[in-house]
Amino acid sequence: MVFFFLPFAIAGMDLAFPFPSSPLCLKTLNSHVTKSSSFISFFNTTTTTTTTTRLRRNFSFTISSLATPHLENKKHQLLTSIQDTQRGLFTTPHQRSSIEEALVNVEGYNMGEPISLAKLDGTWRLQYTSAPDVLFLLQAAATLPFFQVGQIFQKFECCGQSNGGVIRNVVQWSIPNLLEEQEGATLLVSANFTVVSMRNIYLKFQEITVRDIKISEELQALIAPAILPRSFITLQILQFLRGLKVEIPVRNPERESVGGLYYLSYLDDNILLGRAVGGGGIFVFTRSQSLY
Repeated sequence: MVFFFLPFAIAGMDLAFPFPSSPLCLKTLNSHVTKSSSFISFFNTTTTTTTTTRLRRNFSFTISSLATPHLENKKHQLLTSIQDTQRGLFTTPHQRSSIEEALVNVEGYNMGEPISLAKLDGTWRLQYTSAPDVLFLLQAAATLPFFQVGQIFQKFECCGQSNGGVIRNVVQWSIPNLLEEQEGATLLVSANFTVVSMRNIYLKFQEITVRDIKISEELQALIAPAILPRSFITLQILQFLRGLKVEIPVRNPERESVGGLYYLSYLDDNILLGRAVGGGGIFVFTRSQSLY
């Protein structure tokens, strides 16, 4: 408050000068007035800028607050539309049209924003897809009595990275009576990825791995019956099967890694939407706990 009264105090200073008509006194007075005017101008400009910034922040916060419930409603509609489709295996043309519409409604909320690798990092569980290769696995599990498909995940490892990382497609599967139900073994398809635009990443597949073999109690009993003492050989067989790990490099005839473009159309803390570029299908994932 005291700064607003400075010009008036300085303007009355000539009454205290012994020689008010002195050029030196007038020059000194003018200097004080000029400096005070400059300070007032700076103070007013700073105040106006601060106020404008606060108004902009408050306006942005208000818009964000209003948009959040609407966005959550759209996400709920999307997740509701994919229920009872068995991850996309059983859908009618009408359902697929409704799912696509619900997907586009969610995608529009952070369209144009660059992908956040820090937010992308982690494990995502598949809820729905139209990708032919994944639907082939699901169809095989639904048709063949000796094959089961459990949960399917995408695991991104890119925390602390600026331009890429590693993606692992994880499929838990089983063979009834030989392996444990649903999670008897894990199929892992690993790829390196590079960010090529704001929301496109390029995948370069490296290898396919079969690991985490969990043999069933029936098979264990067949290999080493409980009524007989387990010999060194039978124990070695059980240990070998449990630790079995098969790795197959992914290469084309020219011995180069196979690649593909993947468009991450929406990402927040709990939902990831993606599209395989070139008609490879759409994907809906939700955040999951870490696998390992």
